[in-house]
Amino acid sequence: MADFFASDMPVDSGHQPLADRLRPKNLNEVVGQLQLLGVESPLTNMLKSDVLSSIIFWGPPGVGKTTIATLFAKETNLHFVQISAMFTGKADLKKVFEAAKVRRRNGQGTLLFVDEIHRFNKAQQDGFLPYMEDGTILLVGATTENPSFELNAAVLSRSQVMVLEQLNLEDLELIARRAEQEMDHALPLDPAARVSLLEMASGDGRALLNLIEQVMAWNVTEPLDQKLLAARLMKRAALYDKSGDAHYNFISALHKSVRGSDPNAALYWLARILDGGEDPRFLARRITRMAVEDIGLADPQAQSVCLQCWETYERLGSPEGDLAIAQAVVYLALAPKSNATYLAFKRAQAVAQRTGSKSPPKHILNAPTVLMKDQGYGVGYAYDHEETDGFSGQNYFPDGMKRYDFYKPVERGFERDLKKRQQYFARIRAKRQT
Repeated sequence: MADFFASDMPVDSGHQPLADRLRPKNLNEVVGQLQLLGVESPLTNMLKSDVLSSIIFWGPPGVGKTTIATLFAKETNLHFVQISAMFTGKADLKKVFEAAKVRRRNGQGTLLFVDEIHRFNKAQQDGFLPYMEDGTILLVGATTENPSFELNAAVLSRSQVMVLEQLNLEDLELIARRAEQEMDHALPLDPAARVSLLEMASGDGRALLNLIEQVMAWNVTEPLDQKLLAARLMKRAALYDKSGDAHYNFISALHKSVRGSDPNAALYWLARILDGGEDPRFLARRITRMAVEDIGLADPQAQSVCLQCWETYERLGSPEGDLAIAQAVVYLALAPKSNATYLAFKRAQAVAQRTGSKSPPKHILNAPTVLMKDQGYGVGYAYDHEETDGFSGQNYFPDGMKRYDFYKPVERGFERDLKKRQQYFARIRAKRQT
């Protein structure tokens, strides 16, 4: 990437925030996001071909959505208009569209950048469609939420969704070095504390520059270590929204870490989720689901462990009860895994939907009345306990329906024993049917 900062930027910027002073002036000055700005990337090819389409930038805070949209307008010679969905009403939008129509008649296109576009309701989003279709505006939206859930299908179908990623430590280090260059002063941190500062930003370039401004304002004579840095800086709030996209992403990360038998990663995501303010009762419910879905009968005890830990949390509350949930997570991560019951039930549901009109065979129906006995209910039923091996091998599917083997136990944990039992009963059934 080219240098992040413009070389002719004035040194004396007064009280202008560092993040504004270091804002890139060209697309090739942006740190990170090579998947959008690299040589063969979508945005680069769009500019080269001069065939423009509306765009939705989706990514976490502080990764360059607004900056890239602004510079994109500059590269295309479109008039740039920026609004925020949080502060723009129906009347404001009408004025924006009317001004864009005037510009279009005068030969000037308009790039309308809508920050937090997901905060517009569906009806408001529909209002963009006619102006997108006739070329009055080129819409560029920015959102931190999953567009699939938050934006109208009609808006999405007329736009390209471009995903921006959190900045990695190398990107953040590059920003830190250029901040030092701009301020003509090195950060008063030892190497370990410097890494800690970068990690505190959590991939957010704007947050990093705000932290750097705080550190640079300290009057210190010796580099600070990690402990002193932590004591001087307030902890940054975790990036977690209990009703937003991060909620589902973090829960997915926890679930897949458990499924992947990695207790360390599972504990990490559990800590991140709890630190973000999630209700531990929700987590207790989710891990119980994990026990049912991903462990099942490979370890029947797993479900009991989850329920006991859930009950323990209810008695202790936070923070003491959080440890009970962590204990259940570790147990699940190290338990043998099987989704055989989960898959068997899905198969059974599919067959049940296709054969929902079939009745049970009469020999397994009770006959409490004379009329039902006359109809043959219960005739020919074999009472399993009267068989020498406690197994009759009778058919329990509807008459005329083929037998299905839904449940296919795995060779792990307790399901090894269940598989042997299933094979034992299958042999006896086959023998008695012949």
